[in-house]
Amino acid sequence: MSRPLIRRAASAAALAAARTPAELLSRLYSQRGLEDAEEAAPGLSALHPASALRGIDEAVDLLVHHIRGGGHLLIVSDYDADGATGGALAVRGLRSLGAAQVSYLIPSRFAFGYGLSPAVVDAATPRRPDLLITVDNGIASLAGVARAAELGIPVMVTDHHLPGERLPDAAAILNPNQPGCAFPSKHLAGVGVVFYLLVAARARLREQGWFGAGRPEPNLADLLDLVALGTVADVVTLDRNNRILVEQGLRRIRAGRCSPGVRALLRIGGRDPSRATATDLAFVAAPRLNAAGRIEDMSVGVECLLTNDPQVAADLAAQLDALNRRRREIEGEMKDEAESSLAGLCLDGAALPPGLCLFGEDWHQGVSGIVAARIRERYHRPVIAFANGGDGFLRGSARSVEGVHVRDLIALVDRQDPGLIERFGGHAMAAGLCIRPEALPRFREAFAEAVRAVVGDRPPQPEIASDGALPQRLMTLETAETLRIAGPWGKGFPEPRFDGTFDVLSARLVGERHLKLRLAGPAAEDGPIEAIGFNLGEQISEAGGAVRLAYRLDVNDYRGNRSAQLILEHLEPAA
Repeated sequence: MSRPLIRRAASAAALAAARTPAELLSRLYSQRGLEDAEEAAPGLSALHPASALRGIDEAVDLLVHHIRGGGHLLIVSDYDADGATGGALAVRGLRSLGAAQVSYLIPSRFAFGYGLSPAVVDAATPRRPDLLITVDNGIASLAGVARAAELGIPVMVTDHHLPGERLPDAAAILNPNQPGCAFPSKHLAGVGVVFYLLVAARARLREQGWFGAGRPEPNLADLLDLVALGTVADVVTLDRNNRILVEQGLRRIRAGRCSPGVRALLRIGGRDPSRATATDLAFVAAPRLNAAGRIEDMSVGVECLLTNDPQVAADLAAQLDALNRRRREIEGEMKDEAESSLAGLCLDGAALPPGLCLFGEDWHQGVSGIVAARIRERYHRPVIAFANGGDGFLRGSARSVEGVHVRDLIALVDRQDPGLIERFGGHAMAAGLCIRPEALPRFREAFAEAVRAVVGDRPPQPEIASDGALPQRLMTLETAETLRIAGPWGKGFPEPRFDGTFDVLSARLVGERHLKLRLAGPAAEDGPIEAIGFNLGEQISEAGGAVRLAYRLDVNDYRGNRSAQLILEHLEPAA
């Protein structure tokens, strides 16, 4: 494995002139293309209009018809956090708009796999739905939509995934990535698409005089906590539109105006909702929500987001927390097996193929994507982790590196060897596929060749982007508090990361895998600085003397005592 290169931003020197946390933040915003601090999180009025979404009028016509007619609306959502939040948002939002009957169905990834398959439609039919609404899926469900048509059930597709060569013959399609859609933000998450549909439907119902004394018009902004959680959890790019949605959702969470389920997920993870950040959503709430769909059934996650009873929400969050602990155990076992298999190929990774396909006979298919991501991070190359689906097929979860579009690579393999892949779909950085067990050797070779055609025999050296050196005078709790609240930070609008050289006073392991350091402070009177490197425990032998660190500045809140703390992302001996 090659050591990551720490690359400072071209304007990194500007940080040295910052005298206050506010000045530092202004320079950090500038490095992200924002010259006006107010543009970091404008209000809801700055959102792109729903009218820019192709198909919005047809979708609203269909939805309003069934709302006013008292039809049964059945939500079929994905089993990840984006699908769960989008499903919960659809149920809550449609009920608030006055829909008489709204229910949901989340297909098990183990029994049905991904999307609106014919089997899912057949399972939904006994419920006698008048309209099926997909959430975070459906754009590739040609057979499922066709099956619904055979049964006389119209389907509305709401999705954000990349479409294939053909679109399903649905009654309506909302997807910012469908051909001909002029919506400016192509990074809208599945939950964001649902929010836009609800807003447009409310406007139509308002025009028709639907709301009145006995049916108050809902404030859909009160549901933005779900939009924020789903958007962050799906790791979509935080462009201006998504930053607005996430920031407005976080404002409501901090103000106590969020669902009991979101509040309970944060609290079970040891976070104070009144200080919630996008990082808390990404690394505390989302993994616990995702654990349900990975290990058992996502319905417990959706119920947690739907309940209005704080005690019920707390009980369901505790169940999700237990599932997440089990998920971590399974992940650790699978990752160790994967590492052992790779160690047999080459100790330093130099001889590894540019694209890796891994398989474990007893691997858990709900956790394979996380394992692929962990191996990707360690070896910096695209990884597909396969698990036995229990139905005669292998299900693979792919994770990629910047500059390598993994879904396009899988599509290339499919074109070059038709029939090798049963089905696939996904994004640039993540994808899923299904193959027969006997096809694995041939697919492994074909995938490696497809990656080789893009990056050569070895992927490019990994890089860590740094904003520069954090001035010593600003390595304070005030600065850490300022940066925490200044986001939302995320993909496309990265949380500030700094680098510098420090003297290590002590190093120890915490929880076996985490590295805890005490570093010499900027000045003698400042005292030591605490730092923690999650999953960096194996580098404890390098944590002595002078070290160069890449880190984020955050707040350590321990039993009410708050202090600045470095969150390590990379450590190497100082040159």
